[in-house]
This record gives sequence, C-alpha cells and structure tokens, in this order.
Amino acid sequence: MSRLSIETPGRAETVVEGLYRDVERRISASPPGLCPVDMALSFLRLSHAQTCGKCVPCRIGLGQLTELLESVLDSTATPETIDLIEKTARVIQDTADCAIGYEAARMVLQGVQGFRDDYMSHVEHGRCLFGWDHPVPCVALCPAGVDIPGYIALVRAGRYNDAVRLIRKDNPFPTVCGYVCEHPCEARCRRSMVDDAVNICGIKRFACDHATDMTPPPCAPSTGKSIAVIGGGPGGLSAAYFLSLMGHRVVVYDQRPQLGGMLRYGIPDYRLPQEKLDRDIEFILSTGIEVHTDTAIGRDIEFSEIENQYDAVYISIGAHNDKKIGIDGENSVGVHAAVQLLRDIGEGRVPDFRGKRVCVIGGGNVSMDATRTALRLGAASVTCVYRRRISDMTALNEEIEDAQAEGCQILQLQAPDHIEADENGHVAALWTRPQVIGPYGSDGRPRPYDADAPLLRTPCDIVIVAIGQAIDARPFAQVMPLERGKIKASSDAFVPNTPHVFAGGDAVTGPATVIRAVAAGKVAAANIDAHLGFHHVIQSDVEIPAPHLTNLPVCGRIELHNRPFEECVGNFELVKCGMTEQEVQQETSRCLRCDHFGYGIFKGGRTNKW
Repeated sequence: MSRLSIETPGRAETVVEGLYRDVERRISASPPGLCPVDMALSFLRLSHAQTCGKCVPCRIGLGQLTELLESVLDSTATPETIDLIEKTARVIQDTADCAIGYEAARMVLQGVQGFRDDYMSHVEHGRCLFGWDHPVPCVALCPAGVDIPGYIALVRAGRYNDAVRLIRKDNPFPTVCGYVCEHPCEARCRRSMVDDAVNICGIKRFACDHATDMTPPPCAPSTGKSIAVIGGGPGGLSAAYFLSLMGHRVVVYDQRPQLGGMLRYGIPDYRLPQEKLDRDIEFILSTGIEVHTDTAIGRDIEFSEIENQYDAVYISIGAHNDKKIGIDGENSVGVHAAVQLLRDIGEGRVPDFRGKRVCVIGGGNVSMDATRTALRLGAASVTCVYRRRISDMTALNEEIEDAQAEGCQILQLQAPDHIEADENGHVAALWTRPQVIGPYGSDGRPRPYDADAPLLRTPCDIVIVAIGQAIDARPFAQVMPLERGKIKASSDAFVPNTPHVFAGGDAVTGPATVIRAVAAGKVAAANIDAHLGFHHVIQSDVEIPAPHLTNLPVCGRIELHNRPFEECVGNFELVKCGMTEQEVQQETSRCLRCDHFGYGIFKGGRTNKW
C-alpha cells in the first residue's frame, strides 16, 4: 500500500463545488428589491457556519445576532431590539479574532445603520419598505429607467421599430447606448441564477441596427415658454428632446462645431461610428430644436444674457479638460493629453504615430481608448502604465481585454515618477516607481504605496496622459455656487439661489457615463417642466407581447465578437460585430420576463409613463 496517492475529487466534493457556484450566481443576481434584513440574516447564517467557533464573539455573539434579526423578521422585535442589534454587531466587530466574524458583524452593522427605516417598518408594520418603488432589477439599475424586458420582448417578436420607440420613451440615444453603454442593467440580471446575464446591450444594438422608422412622436401644443440648454452632449440633448416633446421652445448652445460632446470628440469611431451618433442626433433635432454651434459661453455670449432671455436654463457642459499629472518632464515634446488627442482626431487632426513607442498613463476607459487609438495610428508598441492592479482598473473589463488582445501591454503597479527627455526636449522614456498594493481606501479599492525597489525605465517616444477629466465652469462662477470646480445643484437639478437655472450631468457630478448623462437630462426636463407650471406626461403606447411560456434549458450567453485586429490597423472602422438574427432570437429567449412574473415578493409590472 502506497504512503501517498493522487487526490481526485469525489462525488460529494464535486456536488459541493457545484452548490457553491450556484450560491455565487444567486448572490450576484440578488436584485435591489430584496429585503435588507432578510439578506443580512442570510449572509450572517452563512458566515456563522464558516467560523471555527473558538472565540466567544463568533461562537456566541453571531448566534445571538442571528436570533435578534430573526425576531425583526418575525415582527416580535421592539425598537430597543434594533439598538441591541447595532450594539451587539459593534462589539463583535471590535472583538472577533478572525476576519470571518469581523466581516459578518460589520455587514450587519452597516445594514442596520443604512436601512434603519426598514428595520423599524418590520417592527411596526411587519413588512419591509425597501424596493416597493423599484421595478425589476435590470430596470432599477438602468439610470434612465428604460423598460428593458419590454424591448427585449419586442425584439424577440421582430418588432424592432416598436422596441426603439419604447427605449426612446426614457432614452433618446438608443443607438449610441447600444454601442457604448457600460450596461449596469446586466449586473443583477436574474438570469444569472440560471447561467449568465442576458446580453441586454447587444440586443439593444440589434434593435437599433434593424429599426427603420425615424418618425418622432408628436410634440405637445406650444406652451409659449423658451428654454436654453448649454451643452450639446448626451445630457443636454436628452433634456432638449424631452422638453421639446412637452411643447417648449428649446435652444441648444454648444462650443464645438458639431453636436455630440464627448460622444463625438471623446469616443473613437471604432467603438461608435459617427453615422450612428448622427442618427440619434438627427432624430432628436427633428422635434424642432434650435441649435447654435461654435458658441462658447463667456466668449461669444454672456451667461447673464441667456439667463435673462429664457424662461429656464439647463447647464449640461461636459468634462472636456484633461487633468495634469504633475511630474517632471510633463511639458516635453511628445506628451499628449488623452482627451485633447481624441478630440483632435474627432476634428480631423490625426497625428502620425507610425513606428513610435507609446506609453499611456491611466486605467480608465479614456486610457483604453487612447491605447487602442495609438495602435490604430501605427504605433510600434503601446504600454499602458497603471499604479494599481489590472483588477482595480476602472475601465470596462471588455475594453481592457480588447486592448490586450490587440497587443497592448499593461504595466500594473507602476506609478509615474518623471518623464525623461533627450537633448532636443523630446520624450525619451517614462520612469515609474514600483508599487505594492495595500489597505482598502474609502473608494472601496486597495490603495498602492511605494515599493522598496528601484525605479523602472520604459523607453518611449510618446506619452499619453489619461488620468482624469475636469469641467470648465469658470463662465458660471460669478452667478452660481461652485464646489470643487463643479456646479452645485440639488437632486432635482435646480441650482440654489438662482431664479430658473438647472444643471446636471458632468457639470455637477464630474465625469460620468453616457447613460447617467441621459438620466440627468431626463430628470432636468421633468423638473424644468414642473418649475414652469406644467405637468406633461411622456409615455409610450407600444403594446408589450405576452411572455412565451417555454422551458429554455441552461444556455450560454451570446457575446459580440471582434473583427481580427489585422483588419483594424491603420483605420478606425467598427471593431465589434453585432448579433445575427439567429443569435438575437436565442438571446432574447433567455429573458425571464421578470416584468410579468415578478421576482421575490414583488409582482413585476412596468412604468408606462413619467
């Protein structure tokens, strides 16, 4: 008999591993409508079962905490019970010997502090308040509140025009979002409990690519009110579109020669072709919106003049300014700011990177755009330098993967130290300081710190800085409050201490995503309409098909594939290919139609108007 043998997983171990994967999928698909008390109790029980039980806080404390949470759900608790839960959780957090006990108590403590009203509702009324106003998970997580199950059902039925009409009830940029949206709606898709999230963004793109009707909905009768929109990006044009449908006269001012903002001057054509952007903009303008391009506030017209001329003003300027990195050598010849570089290309001023060695500094979507753009401009090599880990990058995972597939090297845990220049002042190399990943910061990501290692020299001819963007709010500084360079506005978009000025999008939050800019424009339109004394309703009369009662087995998710990179070198033609009709039929059939069947304790349903 041998002393050792090769361990092979037994049937029981295989089953347990499968169950763990099922639990992971269900946790990732937990919709925002679940009761926070019930969720905290489930995690607490799981954590308690995994502790060793050697210390009193875990062995006794977690058990007592479990009983206290159970009493809240059973409606046998009192207000004092909630105080006891908070006190007990804090004691366990401070005294537990292991990370499992600490994290379990911390999670309960954060929950009772963040959802105290829900805990009290269980005590007083026997039910939870959280999520009663939430639609199904995908809709709840879409900033613009688009009826996602509705348009997926319409695409499955082959009604592409109706699908796009339904999307435009809440988002006038369906084509743009079909190509570049970061699709937060997919994060909690309940199909993940079965296999994987539905490719919602890919379905939207298919609908827009196959829709043919470009007739805008009728506008309401004229109100006699006029509204100025400053900024012709996705946020400003979304507000303009909805306000025009409400019957108001809308005038858009933009400092660039063409509308679109960062959609046109910040996103490369290989991700968003210009004709796709123009299609959405033409549809928006067809509602009767007046446009003034090449008009900068403070240069061509004063803000006070606009404020006095219109009944309301919406400020939706984008984050078009690059941030400086602040290292020696930053002014060397060959150093480019990423946003400026992308803007120059968008305006036809294309630099020649043929045979050049390029370093890109940053880890966001703009840095990935700059990286992949440099490759298309003929760069011999492109290295993306990031001071954290690849897993900490804020760029979309698919963008990072595509950049690497196209030949970009990502140099992680390297913080820029200085840029070396030759005797002519041209970039010769980027020097970086190695980093070690450390404790988590307030942003929820581990912070790096300097490693005990020598600087690293990366020879290069071009350095592209992509560490962030900022807005230029100086033209408005004299008439409204600014906070850290951004306009200060309330959640309804109204700017305090002004008669009728509203602001939203990047101008208020700083750089954000396309769909968040659209959502800000939607909010602003509704509240400007109310401010002017109206209550117009935006709705869609599209009839949603009944769900197909089919038993689709576990099925893989359809992913969009890229054209070979060899076909992309030297041009900016679209990289990602859309779904075929066969693929979209399969993908739409994976939708569980939570809008009809409901989820958890909720009955589903939809919001037909706003």
